[in-house]
Amino acid sequence: ERGLETRIERGNRVFPESGRAADVVNVLYEAMKKAGVEIRTSSTVDDLIIEANTVTGVKCNRTIIKADAVVVATGGLSYPATGSTGDGYVWAEKAGHSIIDPQPGLVPLVAEEDWVKQAQGLALKNVRASCYEAGGKLINQEFGEMLFTHFGISGPIVLTMSRDIAAYMRKTGCQGIFKIDLKPALDDEKLDQRLQRDFHLYSRRHFANALDDLLPHKLIPIIVNLSGIRPDLVCSEITRGERKSLVRLLKELTLTVTGTRPIEEAIVTAGGVEVTRINPRTMESKIVKGLFFAGEVLDVDGYTGGYNLQAAFSTGRAAGKYAAVGNM
Repeated sequence: ERGLETRIERGNRVFPESGRAADVVNVLYEAMKKAGVEIRTSSTVDDLIIEANTVTGVKCNRTIIKADAVVVATGGLSYPATGSTGDGYVWAEKAGHSIIDPQPGLVPLVAEEDWVKQAQGLALKNVRASCYEAGGKLINQEFGEMLFTHFGISGPIVLTMSRDIAAYMRKTGCQGIFKIDLKPALDDEKLDQRLQRDFHLYSRRHFANALDDLLPHKLIPIIVNLSGIRPDLVCSEITRGERKSLVRLLKELTLTVTGTRPIEEAIVTAGGVEVTRINPRTMESKIVKGLFFAGEVLDVDGYTGGYNLQAAFSTGRAAGKYAAVGNM
């Protein structure tokens, strides 16, 4: 309706067709201008003014701006360079609201293994990732794309899984076990048959030079090293047992997750203003009249792919609508 073309990617993730987040901001900015909204930049809000359980304005740059309604939409603790510094939590707490401890929501994971540094920059597509508790219980599982970094792993499926993994580690103090199925379309038997064909085709090659048809180039030396098979062993001499072990490695390339990157690097913040004291229809505080909350400052977060933006838009629309109604 407002001229922003979107596309839907795997997993029902919605993105602007241009791939530019700034285009989303521009559409909203133009809508605000059209509606006659006054925008004040470089105007830091220092505090809320609350009298007799009713908000009456805000303190801004040592001056007072009176208002019949105030919408707190300050974001979480992620990306502080954008202004999300946690101020909204302080104001909400002063107003009597409880704050669920803010934690990184969609965030890259830190791995213990040194070999991830060798794979830095490698993106994997169409893989299945599973994360387990230390005792072997499945935490969650996703199919799609991921990325190796100098500290561990990132990418869409990792970000989606990160909230549950981080929650488990915080609760138990234990590490997570992250397993990557590099060939989810093939079961063990079919993958073994594929290896047999490749090893027969390249029977005179060394093992280290026989995986080019199967794996990304950057991953080959890592797999060779982890397999325990001599790199200079000719393929015709690889035993059935060695081949079976290689199948397991390809189906369960395992990492030890030791933690997450800092909340400042998270895409969203999990936690925030506890929602039971917020009217879900109007987003108005049940404690302070005329005080509304919207967006990431609330204890509301979702998976990657537009869900967090939708939560921000929906709560923002409700808060704006009913804040305006109170002034009519």
